[in-house]
Amino acid sequence: MNRPVSLLISAAFCLGLGSCGRMPHMSQAEACASGLDRAFTELDDAKAKGFSGTVSWVKAASLLSAAKVQQQFEKYPNCIDKVHRAREYIRRARQGV
Repeated sequence: MNRPVSLLISAAFCLGLGSCGRMPHMSQAEACASGLDRAFTELDDAKAKGFSGTVSWVKAASLLSAAKVQQQFEKYPNCIDKVHRAREYIRRARQGV
């Protein structure tokens, strides 16, 4: 193989690896954003039903606030984790636990 062709193939391979590296990052960003939207909707629903005074509701609200900050700093795994934990607290608030 001549040198220009091998350089072209190497460059294409590196670009391909670079774009693959970004794909999970984008899916995490989307998971963070959609999780926050869902969780805030659930939190508002719980508040409307009178669960806003419960300890679980307060913990969920603080976790979602922290998750929003994580989203702004592009710390998507931390955001997703906080959203999952907040949604569990919201479920507990609905159950009265």
